[in-house]
Amino acid sequence: MKKLLLSALVLCCACNMGPKYKRPELPSAPSGVYKENTPGSADAQEGGWRQASPSDEALRGKWWEIFGEPDLNALEERLNLDNQNVKQSFENYMAARAAVRAATAQLYPQLSVGASVTDRGTSNGTTPSFDLPLTVSWEPDLFGKIRNTILQAENQAQLSAATLANAVLSEQMSLAEFYFQIRGQDALLELYDKTIANYQESLRLTKVLARTGIDSEQDVVQAEVTLHSAEANVSSIATTRAQYEHAIALLVGQVAGNFSLKQTPLEVRVPAVPVGVPSQILERRPDIAAAERSMAAANALIGVGKAAYYPDITLSSGLGTTASSLGKLFTAGTNYWSLGGSATEKVIDFGARRATVAQYEAQYRGSVASYRQTVLSAFKEVEDYLVASRQLSEQAQRQKRAVASSEQYEKLANIRYKTGVDTYLNVITAQTNLLSGRQQLVTVSTNQMTTAVHLIGALGGGWTAKQLPTIKDVSKGAPSFP
Repeated sequence: MKKLLLSALVLCCACNMGPKYKRPELPSAPSGVYKENTPGSADAQEGGWRQASPSDEALRGKWWEIFGEPDLNALEERLNLDNQNVKQSFENYMAARAAVRAATAQLYPQLSVGASVTDRGTSNGTTPSFDLPLTVSWEPDLFGKIRNTILQAENQAQLSAATLANAVLSEQMSLAEFYFQIRGQDALLELYDKTIANYQESLRLTKVLARTGIDSEQDVVQAEVTLHSAEANVSSIATTRAQYEHAIALLVGQVAGNFSLKQTPLEVRVPAVPVGVPSQILERRPDIAAAERSMAAANALIGVGKAAYYPDITLSSGLGTTASSLGKLFTAGTNYWSLGGSATEKVIDFGARRATVAQYEAQYRGSVASYRQTVLSAFKEVEDYLVASRQLSEQAQRQKRAVASSEQYEKLANIRYKTGVDTYLNVITAQTNLLSGRQQLVTVSTNQMTTAVHLIGALGGGWTAKQLPTIKDVSKGAPSFP
């Protein structure tokens, strides 16, 4: 039996039926730079990005601080502590770590103790028998079933860690986006406050001119329509702002009715985001890390399935005592011991094991396709936000020129109206064009800021694969909530 045990130990360390994991090759940008990124160009600088140097730390850790918004910084800190989706992802990660420890426990012998009492009938009557057995059993991992199960659990735990990082980044990005949307609505409210004040002055002037016979009552009504339409739009803007405010309250774990942000118009300060090169995306995005760990976990499952083709071997030993009465169990009882082993092998399973292995192999191939799709999507997202950043920068400059022209046109229309050259209809047209142009400029400016947020997110938000817990880390006890 000792020889059998020694042989089992040797085999346990030598055999593993699982395939060796190797990360598949992936497509990458052949030029080493993004298509929409020309390093050092004026477009890149104005568009809100720049080529990153190898030592660039701008996006490490608290990436949102690049925007220079104290209110946003405070909100992001609250999110990291109180967001319920983040907490749920963290607990999922804790469960995955516990699964690693549970799988690892299968490598070691199991000790069990029991107690039983049995009535034995004889010709002289019934005699009780008290037993106290102590049993040790061990299933040596001869063919890698347990080791591959552990490996699969470890990879799943790392996948869960990457999913947690991705959940945190996603919630942080949503908060930053909603924050700049609110500031955009604040800018619109400020615009409408000034516009309504101008419209009120225009209405007052039109009424004066109507009373003197220079203008008609129709001009007064037109001025009233313009004013009331602007006032109605304020209600719509206020509603949109409130909804973004409620969304932020949810992200920071607050009751919507108890949360508010003071009105502060948007300041357009598009940060210069360090873009880097496409190959860095593989190490920067947590969703890519999660997809890669999913492949590794699926690969380990194939080893679990293949190990089922080999017999299950169990070594066991027992030690106990038995007596005719409970009082004699530890004094005059009869001690006994046992040592043995068993092997079980399925002879006929009608293709169940073969089908299971085929299932795991198909799942692995599917995870490879998912991984490649995730990487391709990452490249696409970065290119999308790079071109959006550049185009929005150009659009903002053109829109500013259009607003300047509209302001000049509105000024001239008012002069011509006051001097009696044109009717009030020309003033209304000029006012409408100016308001529309200013609204469009606020929209473009807001989109510049939110696009910068999405570009940072597409680049991974400063996260790197070095932050992913190691195999050793996920096998330890639970860490505290970050």
